[in-house]
Amino acid sequence: MSVSLNKLSRWAVEAALAEFVQMGREAFLHKYRFGPARDYFLVDPVTALPCDSKAIIGAAYGHQFPEQGPLRAQDFSGGQATVVRTLKGLGFDLVDAITDQDQASNKERAWTRYENELIVADYLQMLLKELSGQKYNKAERARELLPLLNGRSKGSVEFKRANISAVMIELGFPSLQGYKPRVNFQRDGLVDVVTEQVTHLPMLEKAAELAVDRPADIPESITYEDIRAEAPKRQMKAEEPRPAYVRRAIKRDYFEREARNRSLGKAGELFIVQYEQWRLSELGVGQLADRVEHVAETQGDGLGYDVLSFEPDGRKRYIEVKTTAHDAITPFFVSSNEVEFAREQAERFRLYRLFHFRSDPKFFELPGAIEQHCRLDPSTFKATF
Repeated sequence: MSVSLNKLSRWAVEAALAEFVQMGREAFLHKYRFGPARDYFLVDPVTALPCDSKAIIGAAYGHQFPEQGPLRAQDFSGGQATVVRTLKGLGFDLVDAITDQDQASNKERAWTRYENELIVADYLQMLLKELSGQKYNKAERARELLPLLNGRSKGSVEFKRANISAVMIELGFPSLQGYKPRVNFQRDGLVDVVTEQVTHLPMLEKAAELAVDRPADIPESITYEDIRAEAPKRQMKAEEPRPAYVRRAIKRDYFEREARNRSLGKAGELFIVQYEQWRLSELGVGQLADRVEHVAETQGDGLGYDVLSFEPDGRKRYIEVKTTAHDAITPFFVSSNEVEFAREQAERFRLYRLFHFRSDPKFFELPGAIEQHCRLDPSTFKATF
């Protein structure tokens, strides 16, 4: 069987990655009859999990071309010329295989302060470019960084970047796209270095302010078939004393500022109005599509939801829209009114989380009570006498 991977789409690879994460590696490889990868791993942009690249390609082909089914291992060759080229062409990051010896060595050796300073500085420079709309190459920067580190593998650099993302998020800063923050990791040493470097990088703070305050409009030329994504899985957070850096003086409120960006919020809501009209028209109920209403504008923003839509049988669907220009895992804010309304209307309520809104809009759906899917942490309190 001769196949071409040139027509493979990013959404199909993302669907295969979501299946890999949900099933687990062993079950996924067994289902599609692939052996473990030897050379290259695809980094899932949502979870930062390294996934067997050739098996992902085989499964993705089945998602995109269900009439032909998934590819088998013998149907195509792996390596730089095929699998790597295809995945990089679709904008994904790959890492070399990590040997058991590498993993054991990296786990045994704690990162030194000097190593942390190097990788944090590199991370913040990439983030500054990303927030400013400048291009950069993660893989190339990792290659330049590795000789300066103490025998670290590419995989360990990828995981460390995800740890830095966790610190940045808890400090209230945006994180690099593609590095999902880890809720449980060794904080010793890394937190201090991140705090110190952020404090002495005012350009980063200015770039973050401009990024979250910038006006937004509805994206054009969007293919609605490709914008749905899998919701991030809720991570179990180990109970431990509250980390001291949460109370550090440099903690910022960039996510709250973005949430208050009315231009961005309204653009996201109107985008979902258009999506819902398209969805209902595709389902053959155009009369319901005409009744989709942006209630946050027509009735007010205190109802507990933003968009009134419908199921194909005419039942109402209440949609609350939360929009960010950043990654899917970026924290968002909900009011007590929204939380209570979601509980009361659990069968009809949907929270649509729009992410990458300014560059490549996608959204995932959280049905029913919000606390089923997310940890709800009180960030402010109302004080009365």
